Amino acid sequence: MALHVEHELHKRRRSRNIGLAVVLAAFVALVFGLSVVKITQGDMMQGYDHRPQASMLPKDPNPPAANPAPVAAPGTPGAEQGAEP
Repeated sequence: MALHVEHELHKRRRSRNIGLAVVLAAFVALVFGLSVVKITQGDMMQGYDHRPQASMLPKDPNPPAANPAPVAAPGTPGAEQGAEP
């Protein structure tokens, strides 16, 4: 004699929970597999929010010349040195 008889509602709920667990496990396996493939690909990976590294940029054949006499912005201490009273 069974002490506790399981109701039909519980059986249906259990099958739904098992189905949901299978779907979640498949999703986790998919994300893990994609992550492993992306990491083992071996390329230089950067997010799109980063600036490219200087070593990866093409070399400029005509770089801009350095300014021999830079001008200080108004209101800064360097701008007041050459000002006439």
